[in-house]
Amino acid sequence: MELIQPIVLGMIQGLTEFIPVSSSAHLVLFPWFFKWQDPGLAFDVFLHLGTLLALLVYFFRDIWDLFWGGMASILERKIGYEPNRQLFWMLILGSIPAALAGVLFNHLAEETFRAPLLIAMMLSLVGFLVLWVDGHYPQLKRFSDLNLSSAFLIGIAQAFAIIPGVSRSGATMAMGRRLGFCRDAAARFSFLLCIPIILGAVIVKVPHLMEHIGNDLSWSYVLSGFAASFFFGMISIHFMLSYLRHADLAIFTWYRLGLSIFVVIWSLIYSV
Repeated sequence: MELIQPIVLGMIQGLTEFIPVSSSAHLVLFPWFFKWQDPGLAFDVFLHLGTLLALLVYFFRDIWDLFWGGMASILERKIGYEPNRQLFWMLILGSIPAALAGVLFNHLAEETFRAPLLIAMMLSLVGFLVLWVDGHYPQLKRFSDLNLSSAFLIGIAQAFAIIPGVSRSGATMAMGRRLGFCRDAAARFSFLLCIPIILGAVIVKVPHLMEHIGNDLSWSYVLSGFAASFFFGMISIHFMLSYLRHADLAIFTWYRLGLSIFVVIWSLIYSV
């Protein structure tokens, strides 16, 4: 495989993981457009490892405080009113629905859910849902207003992102906006909520990926994708947190709609 392919796929993963356009959809569609060999879901997970590292680096101080707050909460067997302790348990609770979805529907995610026309449908449907929710609900709540119930509801939304085209950030931001959170608060919690679920997926899938390295995939292929994913993930996180302080989510809906239309046209042309 040419080295340009993993770099392009890593760039796509990094740029689209944190904006509501579905990184998993792009990782399926780009090899399909260019007739590249699909490296499969295992390689996609390794690209997610790059964006996970981007999250850990970008939010290092927050994660450090969350970790020690969580450890103190466990040792003392109480949550209390300390913000880091509360947020630690919100992230744990919010990750449960997506973890269950991964266990129950993993086989569908690897096969059935990767069909381009299904992806096109989800891109457009969820795009319009994000647009409608973002335009109809006020921005009344800040990040400090998060609680366990809102975290769990946002976590349920994240579970639907197992279907390429839904978008983890799109689903979680939309639920956050539906609950009345301002856009940058919804985005910040969305990014933090990515960490446990991506970490879990990496732990489960990396052993499977290792079986392919040296056979279907080379170390240079995998590491090139990882590095690109990390670099562009850092850019994407910073862009979204800055952009949403003064802009809405409409532009991403129109991008999703345009891409879905292009996928349908492409399918019709090459099915003839």
